[in-house]
Amino acid sequence: MASNVLFKNGKSKYQIAISADASSSEQTAAEELQAYIKQIGGVELPITNSLNSNGPKIFVGYNDRVSQLVGKQDITPDYEGFTYCNKGKHLIIYGGSKRGTMYGVFSFLEDQFGVRWYTPNCTKVPKLKKWNFVTLHHSEEPAIQYRYSNYYVTENVPQWSAHNKENMKWGPVDNLYGSIEAYWNAHTMGQLVTAKEFFKEHPEYFALRNGKRIDNGQLCLSNPNVLDICKRRLFEKMKSLSGYRIFSLSQNDNQSFCECPNCKAIEERYGGHSGLIIWFVNQVADEARLLFPQKYIGTFAYQYTRKPPVGIRPKDNVVVRLCSIECCFAHPITAECSQNKSFVDDMRAWSKIAPHLFIWDYIVDYAQYIAPWPNFQVLGPNIKAFREHNVIGVFEEAQYQSGGAEFDEMKAWVTNKLLWNPQQDVNVLVKDFIDGYYGNAAPKIMEYYQLCQSLVNPQTHFGIYIRENDPIYSDEFIQKGFSIINVARQDAENDTIKERVERVSMQLLYLQSVRNKKKSIEDGTWAEFVRLARRYNARPSEGQTLDSFISNFETNNQ
Repeated sequence: MASNVLFKNGKSKYQIAISADASSSEQTAAEELQAYIKQIGGVELPITNSLNSNGPKIFVGYNDRVSQLVGKQDITPDYEGFTYCNKGKHLIIYGGSKRGTMYGVFSFLEDQFGVRWYTPNCTKVPKLKKWNFVTLHHSEEPAIQYRYSNYYVTENVPQWSAHNKENMKWGPVDNLYGSIEAYWNAHTMGQLVTAKEFFKEHPEYFALRNGKRIDNGQLCLSNPNVLDICKRRLFEKMKSLSGYRIFSLSQNDNQSFCECPNCKAIEERYGGHSGLIIWFVNQVADEARLLFPQKYIGTFAYQYTRKPPVGIRPKDNVVVRLCSIECCFAHPITAECSQNKSFVDDMRAWSKIAPHLFIWDYIVDYAQYIAPWPNFQVLGPNIKAFREHNVIGVFEEAQYQSGGAEFDEMKAWVTNKLLWNPQQDVNVLVKDFIDGYYGNAAPKIMEYYQLCQSLVNPQTHFGIYIRENDPIYSDEFIQKGFSIINVARQDAENDTIKERVERVSMQLLYLQSVRNKKKSIEDGTWAEFVRLARRYNARPSEGQTLDSFISNFETNNQ
């Protein structure tokens, strides 16, 4: 079978064909396909709306001409899957018009040419003199419907999100990459019925604890006025915020639940704290279904409400967001890890009664963002486990406050790859990133990465708030790490690679400083950490700013 030559020595007979009524994301995809092929092969393929003209084409998007070539397809605009294939000399890339076709174009560039969008500031584009094909046929669709990680380094970069198939953010994004819907807010009950506004006149709206109404706990959900206020104010949000698909009606971020007789009676009827939540949310959802048929009411299964209810099910337009905050993140979230068994049991039970299950997961150490926290090997298995329980979305909460976190750029890229397809090998993804991002220093960065992962063994357990004195760390580990990173710094071929190695070195500088405070001040480790932390705006933990951390450290160690 004859080979088809897309380009050779800066020349091509191909055009990029897109219909005149193509979506904005399909137009963007066609333009980026043109731009990247020019970078790769040195030839600019013209973009045409003439679908039936002579000559070989790359068709972008599903249209009447593509239907003739591939057969009639039932593709909805929201379908995010895609196919790229050829029919003779023609290349065809198509999927849902909102983002599916665009994802197909980006995957075509990744798979066939080796393009990588590692970070917002690092795109790998190979150079080729020739590219030809005989037979192509590749189809994909996402494992997870809604995919989102909120690393600061990638949070407000729509190009990076689109290239790496991230399709949800904390707020909606309107852009040329198909736009992104959002899940509105979290811990919202206290935002809808605020203590500042209501507690003085209506303490009965708030939790009864030890015989006294309190203004810093949960709401009294059995109070009909609380239901009316939440319903009215949430519906105002749903009416005004058009870019959101799911609206949170969820417990406050504390465990001071109401102990009044009415709330307790509902909990006893429905099997516990989550029963009261679902009973309350269902009443709002019933009315929301009529007013907002395309939107959903979301709520939490979180901490004291994580255990599923009995005798009541969430309504069809309710999304239950199950949180893994108590889990062990040294091992996959499976029943094999003793510390994860109860979560797996709850996830399995929720998956049987919740029409829409959404996971809120955690992928960083919130007590010390910068220190090594070796969880790469659980990312794929965890997302795979979520997929097996029919979740519609996964939010991987990350370092959302600043840059400079432990392997933040690599973990953001790897996580988004796995949210699309958790069957991928994490080791392959990590090697891909390290080789592409760290230049000549890559072998030593890989060695250091593997040293970090070796901190985990079958007996290791850690959560999302471990500190420098955790058993996984040792002075021997720090010493080995520094010896590797020092060589990596020497191997770096230019200032850009040196800066990337420096960001990795912050992990050890931080850990050495907080474990051996006086020594780190004397030998310059602390000064080097401060220099780099300020340069990269590296917040040390969720609860403390960099300036506060530095001030406290130096005040207490003079």
